[in-house]
Amino acid sequence: MKKRLAVIERNKCHPTECGDYLCAKLCPVNRAGKECILPGDDKKALIDEVLCTGCSICCHRCPYEAIQIINLPAHLNKPPVHRYGQNMFELYSLPAPLFGLVTGIVGKNGIGKSTALKIMANLLKPNLGKFDQEVEFKEIINYFKGTETQKFLEKLQKKEVQLSYKPQQVDLIPKQFSGKVINLLKKINKDETKVNEIIEKLHLTNFINNDISKISGGELQRVAIAATVLKEGNLFLFDEPTSYLDIKQRINSSKFIRSLANDHTSTIVIEHDLIILDYMTDLINIMYGQENAFGVVSGVKSTREGINAFLEGYLKEENVRFRDYHIKFEKTQQRQQGKKISLISWGKLTKKLDQFNLSAEAGELNKNEIIGILGENGTGKTSFVKILAGLIKPDKGKINQKVKVSYKPQYLDLDPEILVAEYLQDAVNNHNNQLIKPLNLTKLLTQKISELSGGQLQRVAIAHCLSQEAELFLLDEPSAYLDVEQRLLISKIIKNQAQEREITILVVDHDLMFLDYLSDKLIVFTGEPAKSGTLQGPFSMEAGMNLFLQGLNISLRRDQNSHRPRINKLGSVKDREQKAQNKLYYS
Repeated sequence: MKKRLAVIERNKCHPTECGDYLCAKLCPVNRAGKECILPGDDKKALIDEVLCTGCSICCHRCPYEAIQIINLPAHLNKPPVHRYGQNMFELYSLPAPLFGLVTGIVGKNGIGKSTALKIMANLLKPNLGKFDQEVEFKEIINYFKGTETQKFLEKLQKKEVQLSYKPQQVDLIPKQFSGKVINLLKKINKDETKVNEIIEKLHLTNFINNDISKISGGELQRVAIAATVLKEGNLFLFDEPTSYLDIKQRINSSKFIRSLANDHTSTIVIEHDLIILDYMTDLINIMYGQENAFGVVSGVKSTREGINAFLEGYLKEENVRFRDYHIKFEKTQQRQQGKKISLISWGKLTKKLDQFNLSAEAGELNKNEIIGILGENGTGKTSFVKILAGLIKPDKGKINQKVKVSYKPQYLDLDPEILVAEYLQDAVNNHNNQLIKPLNLTKLLTQKISELSGGQLQRVAIAHCLSQEAELFLLDEPSAYLDVEQRLLISKIIKNQAQEREITILVVDHDLMFLDYLSDKLIVFTGEPAKSGTLQGPFSMEAGMNLFLQGLNISLRRDQNSHRPRINKLGSVKDREQKAQNKLYYS
């Protein structure tokens, strides 16, 4: 059985531009007269994994960094569940759906989470690594013999399982359907009572008569969740159901997804927001591996144990370490602050934007601190950040000091033809060790902006913003499109930058754990979405979180082992105790 995996990223392989298959010319096996590396049908390089000795010369010398040679872990002693093709991604094992429970999948991007869900949704037939031939269903059943997955696949074949799948890319929905939101939902389910019930539970009423091409990303996400549930399956598969949603919508959607679990249904969810994942699931499958090369699904664990194991980077039962460092949370009071020096302040501000009214209480930001900004969508967070950036002016009041500002907007609009190296020239020249290397951007420098994924583009934009010579840095939703590990890595980089350069950083985000891990203080926006918003703060973390959590009617405790924040079960002893003491957030 082969233990070596050779992966070539096709979009990065440019044989004629590297000197006519440089990898093949340098390969010791080729030079000895055998064909380990040779041109494929698509003119890209191909590597024979049987002949490959694992010397990795081709990896190190490929100018486009298109090749990975990986020695697979010893416990992967059977063929993969699925392989996309020669020298392409491999997936090992699948999550097992358990009826009556909500199972979560957590792991970094590029290790097969969506592939696993597509197989579960019967959209992708597993080939057991035999990508060049048809695999019979009997072989697939035999592969999973004696497991819960075998039982699931047999039920799937007998059509005893009715699938309902919400894909990751909800922005594709308007390209597949046209017309009003209500018409789409009624087309899926003729039961008007059921449709109205789902509309109310997911708070779709305000835009139900809007054209589906005109609604926002958050509204589109909730419509996708509604459509998935209205199909009335008994296996619900949700791929990142909370992206584009604010924290209030995330909590509500989590409660809704959790309510689907009963003895006749099973639910599987991929989610990167760990607080939400913890809140909505009973069990966890951790996925680990190497990005764009291979992915492995761990055995199922309780949610608390699973998330803690993920943060630790170690699977005790499998004896597998998949990360060489632990992710640890600090208690807020342990973060040390020096002498306060004011950087920028504002008096009472007001701004009218069409039908929306923004007001801000007087406040100030100090040097060398990180301020998180929390609030529902449509309450003025981005508008206030634009006022600080000087992009819009308030109707009343003013910013009292002029400071140099660097701004990363929520929606990135960059020249698609510009090279990443050109866009990040300042970062490469001045912050290579602080930004480029830790954000793993070196491999992207030769690519155009148009060739980047959402997560890659986000990391590039963050690096660009933080590389500027400024005193105040404004980051609007920097965690969007990033996986859990990348979010916590970004947090660490932001904290290091603030400390080393004594700069002030404002971060708008909806991931509570991300802001908890990152922030020294909080600004809270309250109000009625799309109508009015009021800025309050900055507050201490405890005071700011208390104010914000009151509006959500939830309380947070800290996990005893990892110190990560967790939502208390509504009405539990801990929840009642903290609410009675008005300590909704335990720092």
